Amino acid sequence: MRVAILGCGYVGLELGRQLSTDHEVVGVRRSAAGLAAIEAAGFDAVRADLTDPDSLAAVPDVDALVFAASSGGRGPDAARRIFVDGLHGALEHFGERETVPDRLLYTSSTGVYGDHDGAWVDEQTEIDPTTEKTRVLAEAEDVALSAADTVGIDGTVARFAGLYGPNRYRLDRYLTGPVTEGYLNMVHRDDAAGALRYFLETDCARGEVVLVADDEPAPKWEFADWLATACGVPEPPKQTKAERLADETLSAAAKRRILTSKRCSNEYLRSLGYELAYPTYREGYRGTIDAYRDAGT
Repeated sequence: MRVAILGCGYVGLELGRQLSTDHEVVGVRRSAAGLAAIEAAGFDAVRADLTDPDSLAAVPDVDALVFAASSGGRGPDAARRIFVDGLHGALEHFGERETVPDRLLYTSSTGVYGDHDGAWVDEQTEIDPTTEKTRVLAEAEDVALSAADTVGIDGTVARFAGLYGPNRYRLDRYLTGPVTEGYLNMVHRDDAAGALRYFLETDCARGEVVLVADDEPAPKWEFADWLATACGVPEPPKQTKAERLADETLSAAAKRRILTSKRCSNEYLRSLGYELAYPTYREGYRGTIDAYRDAGT
């Protein structure tokens, strides 16, 4: 199988590492630094810009596309150019080739669910994107899922919970606090990539949304106290939502994040047969905790 990873960044690099042991993989980025990262990960790199569909001519014919781009933390306009316009352009480009890819994996976010007051959500839960950016992500999901009708490419949407892993453990945030109440829905980077690999290799979840999260949504206070104990430091200070919202300097977006609460179920992912390498944060944080403790001795 030959796979092109468009927007080959944090998850894409790990996916490429995993796939390249058995398949041909091409990573697509537009920057020199991005291309160098792909080459360092051990698979082929191609320069192209997702906002310029003509540049995708440099990408060879493939069996599958993975659209794993990031807007780099920029605003909703940049997100639209990449996730909606970029995805549209990529699908039109590859759909017009003599050899059309068989399927597409699009990486989205559980942010599209909005607030559910701490209740469980799954693939059947109606989404309620409450920010401009999550509305863009929801629109891009529709583009991906309609690709079978528009260009003959079966689409799958992988809704990732909060990604963590190498360079994204954020120890200081939860060790120093204050920590606001709520739930953390997480998935280790290696499992986010592993789920995508599994979808491709087992040919499952065509035309579907799959929520990709670990086994245990974590109450933030409980997680922070566990992390402090594991690292051998005092438990951090805590804040209720009301206490945090009393800060008059908070932006509207920050207030929405504080008020948004849900627990993400991975029951369908499990039913497909995927086995998590890091079922909970306890396994996923162990390596960085050991490194933290070693650095302090």
